[in-house]
Amino acid sequence: MRKPMMAGNWKMNKTINEAVDLARAIREQVNDVDNVDRVVCPPFIDLPMVSSELMGSNIAVGAQNMHWEASGAFTGEISAPMLKNLATYVILGHSERRQFFCESDETVNKKALAALAAGLTPIICVGESLAQNEAGETQAFVSGQVKAALAGFTAEQMADIVIAYEPIWAIGTGKAATAQQANDICGGVVRQSVGELLGDEAAATIRILYGGSTNDKNIREIMEQPDIDGALIGGAALKVESYASMVQQTSEVYAAA
Repeated sequence: MRKPMMAGNWKMNKTINEAVDLARAIREQVNDVDNVDRVVCPPFIDLPMVSSELMGSNIAVGAQNMHWEASGAFTGEISAPMLKNLATYVILGHSERRQFFCESDETVNKKALAALAAGLTPIICVGESLAQNEAGETQAFVSGQVKAALAGFTAEQMADIVIAYEPIWAIGTGKAATAQQANDICGGVVRQSVGELLGDEAAATIRILYGGSTNDKNIREIMEQPDIDGALIGGAALKVESYASMVQQTSEVYAAA
């Protein structure tokens, strides 16, 4: 059984002091939940203090982005070696990065290869727009994103890769896909695409998260779906009560499986 993951993407929120307080509260609430991987992904400026606060805990830290080069003249960027001692995971290709910062399938792939080479676990985001969804283009578009992101990877590396399916139309809108819709894409498109590219064993190994207005009210139904292995959480991850509830509900679902 694939171990579920609750990954909180804090986006551009929380000052250093606020981030430390939230990390401490999360640690107090869910540190002892051992059947769910818990990951918090604060802004770059918060990473050192959050990493220090969670040192020795069972809660992992992730970054929200990185450059594919190890160093160089890339003002404002952060490299994988810089993250190495601060984070275990790194979110790559989030729709906001693609939309506002012109990231492409090619750059996402380069970042993912660099992250894994540096010992970081990439959380690769894919997902379609509302127009693409309504035009019936979801399967072809998301499949293309998955295969482009994983170009150059081996089947054996899929155990160290996470993919997050985040329909753009559901991010921050309060409009989540139904649990069945999310499962159909996670399994019938994302997992199937990994299988077509790297084989059935790789497809069975990789963890696939769902993201897009997930919260403590809908997480149980989402986590009861067979092809959804966790959630990439936005706004609900900024409040310890909702994040802790999502972790606890996921733990209960998997304990009963």
